Amino acid sequence: MSFTPASKALARFKVLDLTRVRAGPTAARQLADWGADVIKIELPKGLDESDMGGPRHGPDFQNLHRNKRSLTLNLKEKDGVDIFKQMVKTADVVIENYRPDVKFRLGIDYETIRAINKRIVYGSISGFGEDGPYRERPGFDQIAQGMGGLMSITGLPGQGPVRVGIPVADLGAGIFCAMGILVALLEREVSGEGQWVQSSLLGAQISLLDFQAARWLIAKDVPGQAGNDHPTSIPTGVFPTRNGHINIAASGKHIFRRFCERLDLEHLLQDPLFSDDAARSKNRIALNKVISEVTRQRTSAELIAMLNEAGVPCGPINRMDDVFADPQVKHLGMAAPVHHKTLGGIEVVNQAVKLSRTPSGIAHPTPEKGEHTEEVLKEYGYDDKAIADFRARKIV
Repeated sequence: MSFTPASKALARFKVLDLTRVRAGPTAARQLADWGADVIKIELPKGLDESDMGGPRHGPDFQNLHRNKRSLTLNLKEKDGVDIFKQMVKTADVVIENYRPDVKFRLGIDYETIRAINKRIVYGSISGFGEDGPYRERPGFDQIAQGMGGLMSITGLPGQGPVRVGIPVADLGAGIFCAMGILVALLEREVSGEGQWVQSSLLGAQISLLDFQAARWLIAKDVPGQAGNDHPTSIPTGVFPTRNGHINIAASGKHIFRRFCERLDLEHLLQDPLFSDDAARSKNRIALNKVISEVTRQRTSAELIAMLNEAGVPCGPINRMDDVFADPQVKHLGMAAPVHHKTLGGIEVVNQAVKLSRTPSGIAHPTPEKGEHTEEVLKEYGYDDKAIADFRARKIV
């Protein structure tokens, strides 16, 4: 095999990736970046020319599918399904994000695949779950953001619902699915059997609400929009400066004291309106006004330097170009270089997790459609004649 794993960590695992768009590819990317041999299965050219996930040479697609191999395979034809089932015999993981009924119609559902290989870990991502009243509904990130409560707590008070600027439900469902797959692979070392791992956009979105969801479940408190102010840690929010805005998080007794001392606001410590957490929460608007009158007298850089020196969390509000120009971001290596034979030298977003002995890497750019079809099929015993026949019949 000419494929070089991106890491040693998961290099012993083979993954069959049937996913499209974002949530599923995100799950597969997590495994590929840690060295799993992820074979991205796509419809042959001419059978599917849609840009699900964006143009192939666009930033989104290139970021989602690095470190994978690409095999074209028509699962709507019996011979295509037969090839897939042959691959399943030696695979460790299958990941799919079809609507729940589609995999049964194709004959590649979990029970069917498990009958071929009881060790298979089968990851499914859906919009709303594999069963239940919304089972057949198509899933989309913004729909999950709304149904999952996120849009009701995002934005300025009274503004109306606001979506988050990234597909958080898609990304969450993909990352949770990858985590479930890794747990299932660990458990397989004990039981010798795989299992069905399921995540959904709706479930992921609700899980990511975290303390906001817990406020309702435990205290029956319905959170509302708080804008740039943290809903419970006060003062935490966006404050004006002489040349822009910065974030300041000065909540809690000790940090608030350091904050007041550094900005000559010691009188706030004795003011009954602001003297403790409960008072500051009740009088948030008045407190923010007092702080803003002081912060707008200095530049962003001056305030950030002053407050960090005093141990008060703060930071700039960066545009995307500023993010990747930041020296700490450069130090973390969050822009990972890779060479693409068509696009040349490009950068993709690196993993946020570091391992000391078996780090992840970006060993390969996103492949062209079907780039590894012959290579993969020959690994499973198909010769040139069989592959030519498959191509002629649009099986691959």
